[in-house]
Amino acid sequence: MAIVSGFSNITKVPELRRRIAFSLAVLAIYRVGVFITTPGVDRNVMRSIVSGEGGILGLFNLFSGGALENLSIFALGIMPYISASIIMQLLGMVSKQVEELKKEGEAGRRKLEQYTRYGTIVLSVFQSFGVALYLEGLNDADMGGGRFGDVVQSSGWPFRLMTILTLTTGTALIMWLGEQATERGIGNGISLIIFASIVSGIPSAVGSYWQANAGQIEPLTIALLLGIILVSISVVVFFERAQRRIPIQYARRQVGRHIYGGRSAHLPLKVNMASMIPPIFASSLLLFPTTLAGFNIPGMTRLSAALNRGDWVFHTMFGALIIFFCFFYTAVTFQPVDVADNLKKQQANIPGIRPGKQTAEYLDRVLTRLTVGGSIYVAAICVVPAVLSGALRVPFQFGGTSLMIVVGVALETVNQIEAHLITRSYEGLTGPRVTKLSGRRAT
Repeated sequence: MAIVSGFSNITKVPELRRRIAFSLAVLAIYRVGVFITTPGVDRNVMRSIVSGEGGILGLFNLFSGGALENLSIFALGIMPYISASIIMQLLGMVSKQVEELKKEGEAGRRKLEQYTRYGTIVLSVFQSFGVALYLEGLNDADMGGGRFGDVVQSSGWPFRLMTILTLTTGTALIMWLGEQATERGIGNGISLIIFASIVSGIPSAVGSYWQANAGQIEPLTIALLLGIILVSISVVVFFERAQRRIPIQYARRQVGRHIYGGRSAHLPLKVNMASMIPPIFASSLLLFPTTLAGFNIPGMTRLSAALNRGDWVFHTMFGALIIFFCFFYTAVTFQPVDVADNLKKQQANIPGIRPGKQTAEYLDRVLTRLTVGGSIYVAAICVVPAVLSGALRVPFQFGGTSLMIVVGVALETVNQIEAHLITRSYEGLTGPRVTKLSGRRAT
């Protein structure tokens, strides 16, 4: 009853109702666009090709909500925006100008967002041109498309230019919708779009499994698969909420007749500081060999074919990239030196640790240990369920990566809804007598 009462409180907050309605409207527009086909292609042929492939093509089709197999205007999905974000993060480590913009507050953040948008358009043009060449190559029997028919009805520069214009515009629209959902809706708009893409594939995945088994249900396989999913969800929830709390003591100081400070607090460090970003970054990077293969770059065609098979080569590279991006993204988003300086300015210290350099070294050491465990968890939860699903011959890509993203976005969105309710004197979604999803406890 507490949960039902918590959800009923959503309708009592006008602003929250408007935000949820706006987010749902954005997702509806996105889902409609998934079924608008790019001019000059046959999506039925492409659907047959994608359904017979695994690896990065299947994973990318999952993240795009079926836009790839439909060859829709949203076929590139949000991946160019994610790639542009990676580039901006890298530039922040090597460019002093980008680093200075990060320190300028809101104005600098808006400037970096503008650069990210420009980078997204440039990458979209590059990737859409590669997709056009790739689609033209699928007309050849050697590329796998000839046995189903021609994907492209009329090859040449008119088709390439139309594909570049269409896919680039589609990606720009998705980027704009995501930003609007973040500002005016609830939760992170980009994450919600990826969430909707993954969830929308569940009915078709169930239908594919039913057709593959000719309507004959295998109870043992279904039970084992459900068990894997439940265990994976439990592991994701546990690690996403797990954190290391470092105690902090504020010094006492007297201002006039009033005494400030002297209180204790804690600095929470999550086990998975990078959240769901590493698998998204990794999958985005693994898409580049397929794009480069369209330009006939030596070695890219063979590497793309190896990744598309979805065997140990794909899983090994995917896991290695996830671990790398866990360390990379954590190092970019959390700076121990800056945190130590801020604590020193606030006249706060970690008990037993001297302020300044020793505090920064201590935080870096703790963060490194946490990231080791967090990166192994993320890689395992993304790779192991996919391997087990392949061993069980389940014909869809709803694996650990999907579960992690879906559960992570759901937790983040529910936390924001709960925060809106509590700021307006309502209890959270879980009621007054149980632990809140955001980690608070009822008093």
